[in-house]
Amino acid sequence: MLNNKSSMDKLNWIMSQLRHPETGCPWDLKQTFDSLIPYTIEEAYEVAQAIEDKDYVDLKSELGDLLFQVVFYAQLGQEQSLFDFNDVIDTVCDKLISRHPHVFSDAQFDSEQQIKQNWEKQKAAERQSKDAQNTSVLDDIPMAIPAISRAYKIQKRASSVGFDWPDVHGAFDKVSEEIEEVKAELALNIDNASLKDSDNIDAIADELGDLYFALTNVTRHLGLNPEQVIKSANKKFEKRFRQVEQIASENNAEISNTSLDQLDTWWEQAKSNT
Repeated sequence: MLNNKSSMDKLNWIMSQLRHPETGCPWDLKQTFDSLIPYTIEEAYEVAQAIEDKDYVDLKSELGDLLFQVVFYAQLGQEQSLFDFNDVIDTVCDKLISRHPHVFSDAQFDSEQQIKQNWEKQKAAERQSKDAQNTSVLDDIPMAIPAISRAYKIQKRASSVGFDWPDVHGAFDKVSEEIEEVKAELALNIDNASLKDSDNIDAIADELGDLYFALTNVTRHLGLNPEQVIKSANKKFEKRFRQVEQIASENNAEISNTSLDQLDTWWEQAKSNT
């Protein structure tokens, strides 16, 4: 029976069997739209990791796992008479054709910037068609995505309607301004030990949030993705810290019992090796 099916039909058939109310898998049967969310996010991250590692053999497998998540949601939608897999496919096809009039119709644009502007205009129309109250360019940015990535998307949306610094220098000046505001709040705390319990900790957090947002804006102006920039910084720190741990071990020392001056020396040694 399976041999007579296309690959996509086979996957959908397997999904239907996993959800069969009498003979299906107990784990698959108890899943809901909500319960699948963390698994979907995890699979997306594993796809990204395989790409970053340039492990294209693993990427094939991870893409399959991510596709299975889509099929799972479609199965749940079908069971609840909401939508099915074909509806999912038809929707994305219609969306792609609508958002690319320069490819699928006679529309012409003089630059990539005009293409992007049309893309945002089309998305705005789609948002309003879903809900007439969706009148802001910032509508429908998911709350669930990482905060830095959401800041990046908010800034891109605002920029699409001209609300932006003219260049990176203005954005960088804003970073300097926000640093001074953080310093001003910190100056209200004479005793660093009491910082966590200070009366203005919320104000400090507020200013730090502004600083993160401003740094994200600088990153965006430079054509970089802030999430990738931070990931690279994490990777670099981790590599160097592991070297410090190795150096400490070679010196029969415990990091927790080592002076900051010595740790700084080992850190510089680790930096010189990377």
